Amino acid sequence: MRKTILIVEDEPSIAKLQRDYLEASGFRTEIAPNGELGLERGLSGKFDMIVLDLMLPRMNGFEVCRQIRDNLDVPILMVTARREDIDMIRGLGLGADDYITKPFKPAELVARVKAHLSRYERLKGLSGLTNEVEVREIRMDPDSRRVFVRDAEVTLTTKEFELLHFLAIHPNRVFSKDQLFERIWGIDAMGDTQTVTVHVRKLREKIEADAANPVYIETVWGAGYRFRV
Repeated sequence: MRKTILIVEDEPSIAKLQRDYLEASGFRTEIAPNGELGLERGLSGKFDMIVLDLMLPRMNGFEVCRQIRDNLDVPILMVTARREDIDMIRGLGLGADDYITKPFKPAELVARVKAHLSRYERLKGLSGLTNEVEVREIRMDPDSRRVFVRDAEVTLTTKEFELLHFLAIHPNRVFSKDQLFERIWGIDAMGDTQTVTVHVRKLREKIEADAANPVYIETVWGAGYRFRV
């Protein structure tokens, strides 16, 4: 069955480019030219993935992302013309799965869409087949995707959960940012590993007693990260 992608983009030429390449790759698409319509269509639940521009009229992409993520578990790829880290950090912190910066190669957009959809399908297929993971004061239930730290439930985004679970089931093993991006996001890092850095930072804020002095997700300078037990 063909997957349906919602493109939330106010620049007609860019929206058309995205639509043409995605449809040429076998996807159905729908375009929402502003944030309000993007939110309305996104919350309908009929889309398998959302490609979301951040700078939109009527309602910005950050707010659209927040409200959709509060209600639905659907892959969200942010599109931004700005390279400031704060935009990327804010967007990923609101629950976006990944980001791509304008100008981008259409082939890269298609590759990322395919990778995220494939990842979500694999996760659905694992539902009910995985066991609870418990490490010190952290307990994870992959089936319900719930996480408890010191007996208090914490809310993680899809990618935060995947990253924490992957590291926890490979204790004391060091993974580079490139390796983590490939394992969790499903595609080559293409030289951009900031997504991993932001997700690690957000995870530490949620699971560590002191995010500045982590005891779970340890940075191995010059090498990557490891889950310390």
